[in-house]
Amino acid sequence: MTPTRRATRRVLTLLVAVFAATVTALGFSTPAHAITHSSATSQLSAAGISWTSSGGCSNRNIPTCTSFDGIRQATITGIITFKRASGCAVTITAGTETGHAGGTYSHWNGYKVDIRLTTCVENYITRSYTYVGYISGWGHQYRAASGNLYTKEGSHWDILYYTCGC
Repeated sequence: MTPTRRATRRVLTLLVAVFAATVTALGFSTPAHAITHSSATSQLSAAGISWTSSGGCSNRNIPTCTSFDGIRQATITGIITFKRASGCAVTITAGTETGHAGGTYSHWNGYKVDIRLTTCVENYITRSYTYVGYISGWGHQYRAASGNLYTKEGSHWDILYYTCGC
């Protein structure tokens, strides 16, 4: 990728983040309501985002499934925004299924997705976002201008979407 193209992508990412923050501040943000697995997969497919399940299933109560039941609309919008801004192929490996750490901003509560580690994704995150540091027990973490957190947890990226911007 040329330096000009890389700079253009950074500017576009920043503009998307500023737009998302402005829209949120004005009260026009995407609703934080939970959506169904069907609604999420329809949106992901339309955006060219794939997902995989080690168990070949989507039951939220089985940890080897990949489910989007109860995921926040802002999280789906966030991963779609990330794909468009990065230009990378994105494969989701985990959604709202049981088996992840708990808490308010958790997979179960619809704030997080895990995506497959690829060179394109890694390069985009490490070049576009601010390095936070190594979070003991978790991994290397980066923060987008929007406040969303990207943590490299070994074989995947764990993404926490506070907002729908990258």
